[in-house]
Order: sequence, then C-alpha cells, then structure tokens
Amino acid sequence: MLDQVVRRAGAQYGDEAAYQTADDWTVSYAQLDRLSDEVAAGLAEQGVNAGDVVALVMPSVVDYIVAYLGAAKRGCITAGCNPRLGPDERNRILDAARPRLVIATADLAEGIPPAMPVVSVEPASSPDALLVELRIRGAAVEPLHDDPDRPVVICFTSGSTGQPKGALFTNRQLQAISDLDTGGAWGGGGHRIAPTEFAHVGIMTKLPWMLAVGGTTHLLDRWRAEPILELIDRYRIPAVSGVAPQIALMLQVPHLERFDFECVQAIVAGGSASPPALVEQARQVFGAPYSIRYSSTESGGIGLGTSLDADDEEALHTIGRPRPDVRAEVRDADGSPVEPGEIGELWLASPAIMSGYWNDPSATEEALVDGWLRTGDLAWVDERGLFRLAGRRKEMFIRGGYNVYPAEVEAVLGTHPGVAEVALIPRPDPVMGEIGVAVVVTRRGHGPPDLADLRAHAGEQLARYKLPEALRLVEALPRNGTDKVDRRALAAEEQDHS
Repeated sequence: MLDQVVRRAGAQYGDEAAYQTADDWTVSYAQLDRLSDEVAAGLAEQGVNAGDVVALVMPSVVDYIVAYLGAAKRGCITAGCNPRLGPDERNRILDAARPRLVIATADLAEGIPPAMPVVSVEPASSPDALLVELRIRGAAVEPLHDDPDRPVVICFTSGSTGQPKGALFTNRQLQAISDLDTGGAWGGGGHRIAPTEFAHVGIMTKLPWMLAVGGTTHLLDRWRAEPILELIDRYRIPAVSGVAPQIALMLQVPHLERFDFECVQAIVAGGSASPPALVEQARQVFGAPYSIRYSSTESGGIGLGTSLDADDEEALHTIGRPRPDVRAEVRDADGSPVEPGEIGELWLASPAIMSGYWNDPSATEEALVDGWLRTGDLAWVDERGLFRLAGRRKEMFIRGGYNVYPAEVEAVLGTHPGVAEVALIPRPDPVMGEIGVAVVVTRRGHGPPDLADLRAHAGEQLARYKLPEALRLVEALPRNGTDKVDRRALAAEEQDHS
C-alpha cells in the first residue's frame, strides 16, 4: 500500500516539495519515488528480502523517510527506533525486532552489537546525497503485488516493566488509518510540520495519507517552540498540532503578539488529555478551536476525540467520543461493560488496531481480546456519552508525550552508590503533563545524593525524558501488607509536598 502511494504521489505531484529541511533544501515527490527505488535495489544487494525486518536508527531526517519507503518497496517490515533513547534502550528494541539489517547514522550506530548487520549512513545535505551508502543509482524495482495482509511496519512502545513491545501493522491497517484520517483523499495537503520523531506511530502509520494529500512537510533539527511558531506564521499553516506539552511550550514563547495566527483553524493535541487551563489559553492565543485526540501506539493513532465545535464541558474535561468507525467501551476486570458513570478499563475496536505485538504472542493475547484492544487506561462515560479518563491501570506515566515506566528508571537509579531504595512517582506539571519525582532513601555511610548527581548517573543509560526532575529524601519508603512499596501512599505524600 505504502509502495503504491509513493509511486502515485511521485507521478501526481512531481517536482512539488514533499519535505523541506531546516537547511532550506527540499526533496520532491518524484525524487522520493526514484530514490526509494534505488534504496530498494540496494537492500536487495544487501541480501534483504521481502518479509525481513529493517531497523532504522536515525534522527527525523529525510533519509529516514527514503529508507522507510525503500524498505516498503522491497516488501520489508520497517522498525523505527527513537533516537532519543540511550544505547541500552536502543539495543533492547533491536533485540526485540530481530532485524535482517540496521540502517543507522554513525553516531547512533555506536554500541549496536557487532553481530548485527549495520549500514552506517551520514544525514544528507542534498537530495542526491540521500543514503548514498545504500542506493544503487539508476536502479528500478518492480511493483509488489497487492496483499492487504503484508506486514509493513513495527512501532515500538514499552510494557509495564519498560520492556519494548512492537505493534505490527499491515497494508490493511495502513489503508484503514488513511481512510479514517482523511477519507482516502488525494490532494489539498498544503504546509505542515512533523511534530514527533519519525519512529513514532504518528508518522510511521500515517505516512501513506501524508504522501497522498501532497503538500510540504517542514523539518527541524530538533523540536523547538519558537521556530514552530515562525513556520506557522510564514507558511500560513492552518493546524497547530502536537502533544499537550508541546503546545504548552509554544504558549510560553515570549512576545507571542509578533506572530500572525489568523491562518490557524484548529489546534489538535494528540496522545491523551490536555489540562483545561492549557485548552483555554491555546484557544485564546491562536483564536481557534482545540481538539483533544486520545489514542495509543497499539490503536494506530486512532481513537477518540473532542469535537472542534465542542462546548466547554466537552473541550476542557473529556477526551470526547469515538471517532468514525471506532468503537469504545469501558469494561470491568472480567471484560464486561460497566454502567455509565462507573470507572473501568477503556477498550477500543477499529480497523486501525495493530495485528499484534511482534514476536510476543503472550502480550498480544493479553492486549487483544476478540478484536478489542485493552488500552490499560481507566475511564468512565458521562450522561452525554463523553469519555473521561480516570487514571492508568498500571504505574506508567506520560511526560511530554512519552511513556515513563517507574520500574525501569528505579532499576538504574538504584545503582547509584548513595541510594539505598528509590521509587519514582509522577507529579502533575503544567508544561510536560507529568514529571518524575525520585523518592530516595539514602544509603548508610553516604551523603544524600542531589538531583543533578542522580540525573547524571542515570543519563548514561536512559533517555532524558525518563530522568527524574524532582527529588524527595525520606527515612523509609511506605510499605503495604505484602511488603511492597505503597505507591498510593507515596502519591498522597507527593500531593502534600507539592
């Protein structure tokens, strides 16, 4: 499906710029089609065949898109790896993906096990320099036969222990996501900004319709609020999109009055809920309605949403209703629907939901039940049929749109010589949504560690977004009747301290 889309887009949009980089060079739709053909031929020369996994370990640059498209034309399964992860985290993803080949930038290739085949590349500074280490110039490949069930992409998330799990999507699901997001439309794309890393489900599963609608996607070396606002103003971009913390950072840019936001027609915040104060401020600053979009990696980025014409009760305090062709129910621990107003686990069903977790049948069986996805989030439905989140079934929290799992972080912090015991708990934050607070018992014979020291220690193994941003020293961690750390008590104590 993706291979067919890029061919048609190359023919239909030709020299129109598909991507514009921070250095102001562009790559056209016709070039994407030609270059991805050359990459597909290069993969064949590397011994990579249809059905093999190709892992991409690189930043969100045009090279990533060309590699993904080339792999799709070869019939491969592409697994993206978030470049913000540390070496150990990346290797856990690669171990789970079991790739036939890894395509990585030189800096991120360091630390990949020697037994794993790697093509090291340098980010290009022009279209002709894209993936020169892999392409076969002038090569063309035959179109693949139609197969709705051909696997195309693995999007990695993490389980409750922080172990990576790969959500697998086929042609059938990518087509469904395109239909649900755009109605299968072609044309009318205009200008837009990529708000997430390319390894995120918001790019990997939605690239087909982004190519189909045409227009230009603007790239930055890294996400920063002020350049985003400048792009919105300069190119009259009609939609402000991102996760809630990104929108909060935009609103903190000084002298917002220097930007002209009359072009903005909608604010779309993906991932989960947005704080009511953020919704109100964003609507005022941008002069546009605000839509919250609730979804997950496993749901293919498709789920529920608040309407653009929602009243304040819906817009500020709910995640709205299921989007077209999406079913949502709140169920109890036995999987039976609960009555309106009762809290239970949110289950989703749609044609966009993943096929399962890659090479993980037990996790797949737990997550997918009779065509329904168990989200792990707790919710309830009000008298108007609006869904409201009530927490999470597990201990994971979300910082800036990224999942943080306390057990994973605690395991690293616990190796600090000054730490006897540690628990990581979330604290509400107006910008990031939630941040981590390290509650630490000092090891006897050592001075108490400070926050900077803990972050430096853990930063060698963990991505920055997982590091604690506050520290509380205690004599002992509270325990429950089974001698486990009482996280509810810690959360209550955190409320008293915040």
